[in-house]
Amino acid sequence: MNVTRGFTGRPRVHNPGLPPGQYDARDDWPVLSAEVTPDLAPADWSFRIDGLVERPHTWDWDAAHALPASAYEGDIHCVTGWSKFGVRFGGVSLDAFLNVVRPHGSATHALAYSHTGYTTNLPLADLTGGRAWIVWEYDGAPLPPEHGGPARLVVPHLYFWKSAKWIAGVTLLDHDEPGFWERNGYHARGNPWEEQRYSGD
Repeated sequence: MNVTRGFTGRPRVHNPGLPPGQYDARDDWPVLSAEVTPDLAPADWSFRIDGLVERPHTWDWDAAHALPASAYEGDIHCVTGWSKFGVRFGGVSLDAFLNVVRPHGSATHALAYSHTGYTTNLPLADLTGGRAWIVWEYDGAPLPPEHGGPARLVVPHLYFWKSAKWIAGVTLLDHDEPGFWERNGYHARGNPWEEQRYSGD
């Protein structure tokens, strides 16, 4: 994904549900990735939480699906300017995974990483309390590989580069550690409503 400050996208139409600088993508879902889409089968997928936790743990496909199902229904927003309304992702709330590993009180941040090596940083508060999911379904069907399938992280209240595709794990930390795009000039948090697109915004 190559994004510059000169990106303008489509003409903006006033919509109170759109964050500043966004347009409604409607039926489109642009494919934007920092890496080549991997050939990752569900049987080869795993997800691990480690770092500042009492019980580091790894789930395979079946073990992750055995956790209580959860869904996100709402909107998503990309830093390149598009937003989609009324999307539905199915999977498991990240809270269910965190309940197993028991984060230490000293954990304040997380570094999410993909099976491809992609990373992105998030405050732990943005991943808890029903604010983040590990998902493998989109609109009732398996999540397509180009959109992060077999499973991706979804943190819908932040710009979508924070929702790491092909999620492999989350490491809990006591400090903020920039990920791929954050090291390349993007904002550390990425709140769409505050237009936190680039470092310094």
